[in-house]
Amino acid sequence: MPKEKRLSLPDAIERFIPDNSRIVMGASLESVIPFAAGHEIMRRGRRDLTLIGPISDILFDQIIGAGCVRKVQAAWVGNVITGSGYNFRRAVESGRLETEDHTNLTISLALRAAAMGVPYLPTRTALGSDLFKTNPGLKTTTCPFTGDRLTAAAAIQPDVAVLHVQRSDVYGHAHAWGNLGISREACLAAHNIILTAEEIVDPEVITSDPNRVVVPGFRVSAVVHTPWGAHPSPVPGHYNRDHQAFLDYREASKTPEDFAAWKAEWVDGIGSPADYAALLGRERMARLAIREHDHSEPVDYGC
Repeated sequence: MPKEKRLSLPDAIERFIPDNSRIVMGASLESVIPFAAGHEIMRRGRRDLTLIGPISDILFDQIIGAGCVRKVQAAWVGNVITGSGYNFRRAVESGRLETEDHTNLTISLALRAAAMGVPYLPTRTALGSDLFKTNPGLKTTTCPFTGDRLTAAAAIQPDVAVLHVQRSDVYGHAHAWGNLGISREACLAAHNIILTAEEIVDPEVITSDPNRVVVPGFRVSAVVHTPWGAHPSPVPGHYNRDHQAFLDYREASKTPEDFAAWKAEWVDGIGSPADYAALLGRERMARLAIREHDHSEPVDYGC
């Protein structure tokens, strides 16, 4: 029998994300962002973290505002609805935060290179851009076959990948659907994987649809049952994007004092998914719930 990997969120963060960790989060871009895990990182008071990802929306901004981050390797940090991430901007302008600029493709290639065990992957993207001035992980190279000038994206191997999924069993076999972004690349590149899941299901549910398994279960370090663990980002099949939360966060992060008040309410005062649900309230959760379900066509794995 495989080993059960179910932990509480505090235990998972305590065990697998120490100070100075390199963490990839928000690998699905604007959906299923692991906000609950990010907030637990803030509550644990982690320091000198490196955050890695394509578009993490406001999660990176929040972790930066809590003083947890030393470096960011990302394509973009901010608030997708309103633009600027104020904590990120303040940290960069003050010189407290080191940034390594990527495109969505170069960060994907960097993680895929680590997953493949190669030092870099070539691409034509970013040639002629200023990314080479700020990112030491991007170099130009010459194709040995054609002589073409290419970009070499150096491998990035995170210490841990944090991924939110729709469902998982206790052994780390999980289903995810919708826009996966670079979730598989992130998981296969990382030394450890923490899955937060809307539902914990029987293994038979996962094995009934093996093509939807996002990462091999033996690679997963911890599974955490975390309903609403991606709010305010959307989770296909569970809840929609909470646009108002992003608008509210813009106002709540304009100054360090505003952000401290927001953090006290939405992060520091939360001890469990039940606490978070109580803060959201039944009416708000009902508004965000999926109203019209659109199931995929069944497939036949028979032999």
